[in-house]
Amino acid sequence: MAEPKSKYDRQLRIWGEQGQGALEKASICLLNCGPTGSETLKNLVLGGVGSITVIDGSKVEVGDLGNNFMVDESSVGQSKAKCVCAFLQELNDAVKAKFIEEHPEALIETNPSFFSQFTLVVATQLVEDSMVKLDRICREANVMLVFARSYGLTGLVRISVKEHVVIESKPDHFLDNLRLNNPWPELKSFAETIDLNVQDPVSHKHTPYVIILVKMAEEWAKAHGGNLPSSRDEKKQFKELLKARMISAEEDNYKEASEASFKVFAPRGINPDLQKIISDSCTDVDSNSSDFWVMVAALKEFIVNEGGGEVPLEGSIPDMTSSTELYVNLQKIYLAKAEADFLVIEKRVRNILKKMGRDSDSISKSTIKSFCKNARKLKVCRYRFIEDEFNNPSLPQLQKYFTDEDYSVAIGFYILLRAADRFATNYNSFPGQFDGQMDEYISRLKTTAVSLLNDLGCNGSPLTEDLINEMCRFGASELHVVAAFIGGVASQEVIKLITRQFVPISGSFIFNGIDQKSQLLVL
Repeated sequence: MAEPKSKYDRQLRIWGEQGQGALEKASICLLNCGPTGSETLKNLVLGGVGSITVIDGSKVEVGDLGNNFMVDESSVGQSKAKCVCAFLQELNDAVKAKFIEEHPEALIETNPSFFSQFTLVVATQLVEDSMVKLDRICREANVMLVFARSYGLTGLVRISVKEHVVIESKPDHFLDNLRLNNPWPELKSFAETIDLNVQDPVSHKHTPYVIILVKMAEEWAKAHGGNLPSSRDEKKQFKELLKARMISAEEDNYKEASEASFKVFAPRGINPDLQKIISDSCTDVDSNSSDFWVMVAALKEFIVNEGGGEVPLEGSIPDMTSSTELYVNLQKIYLAKAEADFLVIEKRVRNILKKMGRDSDSISKSTIKSFCKNARKLKVCRYRFIEDEFNNPSLPQLQKYFTDEDYSVAIGFYILLRAADRFATNYNSFPGQFDGQMDEYISRLKTTAVSLLNDLGCNGSPLTEDLINEMCRFGASELHVVAAFIGGVASQEVIKLITRQFVPISGSFIFNGIDQKSQLLVL
């Protein structure tokens, strides 16, 4: 077996040792190991999860050989859970794997406490009634739950958990926090030591753009009643002033300053998303509060007091044209400010813990440091009960999706997946599942879908005949290509939840294999 660091090298670069450690401690339960479940678990086994438990009470049939790579001809007639588990174990012998030959629906009904032993449950190919029951069980046990389903050329992934907090959300694009329009005393003092009008061309073209913008922003504010550029014309004038300071057209530092001037115009203070978090009722912490909300409570105090309306500084600066001496000194100033802010937050965290009667050292220094570094990017995700969504979806949102051309097929599949489950309850089979009168299947599914929409308060049928026909043509089949895609999405969301890095999807993810589109429905 390869050493973990070389074995998981690529993923360690994405979520680091802390994220990998969380994966290796995780215990995953899979319900139903058809193609969708097998593909989901395959990705997690390769990623190095700690242990897996496969639950499936069916036997391998000849038809399974055409859509599930985790079984072969010798598997026919044997326990599907046992065969899939053995194949998955071969992919990574560091993962502990076991199986239980039982139908998930029966386990949900007869032994709900069984699920409390897991970190996360991946439930695949469950019908609506079982989804609702399992959701309730996992919520009570505080176990994370991910639903995944493929059905012909469509599929669904839905997360269900009371609350999921993310410190390392790692957004693709985020404005760096240089405080160009709100410098602290040390940065101001450093900027004052540098003369932008220096005649030496070498010194002039090696002044960091951060210093150029801090000084020019201050100069502008003095001339405009303390205000920074806000209108389009003012921003244009500010850039013209930067251009006027250039000695030659070859000064890259002034070009960088012009390109980064939008950072001066950015609003001060905290962003609306963070404002929502620090205004959350959970910031009124008590002995049952999670570490995250204790740190948010400390952050809230910091912003009001020492931060002067700002979050702790992150301390990093981008690469820029500069002399080595100036860049290193600038870097030290940012790092010193970040460290000072961290120490204040740490002290506040320790004090809050002490007041709550908890061990003041129960939150590690590294966790608080990571929290400070990512304070502007915190995310809190909360998910509705599946039952609430199914019975009381947002009617305006539902109608909006139906009238929006981009979303009409996605919402159509979402409703038809639910209608197919209701159809199966009424007729003991899915529409088109067996050879027979297709016209009768189509008529019955349409009636079932209209009834479902009426129950939701959405009168009339905005569903197209073509979509209903396609749903019957699918016959509840699991196509491997769709199952592999849905399994990939589901495993990605599982990794986000376990590592607590990146932001998980917030609603029902619908894959439309007809048009090759993926969309998120929040109802």
